[in-house]
Amino acid sequence: MVTQPLYTNLPSTAELPCSDDTPVDNEDQNLLPNLLLFMLCNLWADRMDWYFGVDMAIYHTTGVSPKVPVVPDGFLSLGVERKKGGKSRRSYATWEEQDIVPILTLEMVSHQPGGEYAEKMAIYAKLGVLYYVIYNPEFWQRDRHQPFEVYKLDQGTYHLQIGEPFWLPEVGLGIGRCQQVFGGIEQELLCWYDEQGQSFPTPEETIQHVQSQLQAERQRANAESQRANAESQRANAASQRAEKLAEYLRTQGINPDDIL
Repeated sequence: MVTQPLYTNLPSTAELPCSDDTPVDNEDQNLLPNLLLFMLCNLWADRMDWYFGVDMAIYHTTGVSPKVPVVPDGFLSLGVERKKGGKSRRSYATWEEQDIVPILTLEMVSHQPGGEYAEKMAIYAKLGVLYYVIYNPEFWQRDRHQPFEVYKLDQGTYHLQIGEPFWLPEVGLGIGRCQQVFGGIEQELLCWYDEQGQSFPTPEETIQHVQSQLQAERQRANAESQRANAESQRANAASQRAEKLAEYLRTQGINPDDIL
């Protein structure tokens, strides 16, 4: 068993940088983690016990220094406040989160390898992150790995899991790739899945569904209005015919009110 150093007088997140200031080298490094976040905001809108960070520094006491963070492209923590003290986080320090470490971290391999399969894997294993997801759609052959991999921590070691989408029972969601239209472009995305392997809708799909429902409601309302207008017109026509008939009967000396 490795003994961790005992730190005292740990700094607050207000004193620590919020990231490592390393720029992303492709747009998906921002898009896909944020898409997972937006999907969770829809799926777990009523839950206040989770946090998903994007390109945010995680400070911990299992590394060389509590002031040296690890910065995944995305991470999920359960059992923490959505808004810490009602405010947005600048960074994530485990000692300010009741020592709750992320249950899942996500790394996206870019043009320049960033130690996703070695250094960062070792850091997350030592930190105790249960699930480590690596997404490598472009350079998986270069790196001799698969485009999408999920690793699970068991006795301090990560083991590659089989299956996609991969179900995460401790999270209550699955994660995997999906081919969907987003921003008007059909592309491969990362999505959350249900236990039956069905992907949850992206924010754009949710908006489109709501818009389709609203359009259908408007069409039904217009159809009802048209039917009501037609009925009103038929009633008016019948009334006019009855009035003309009554006038004719009166010219013939017949009181229409006497005809029952």
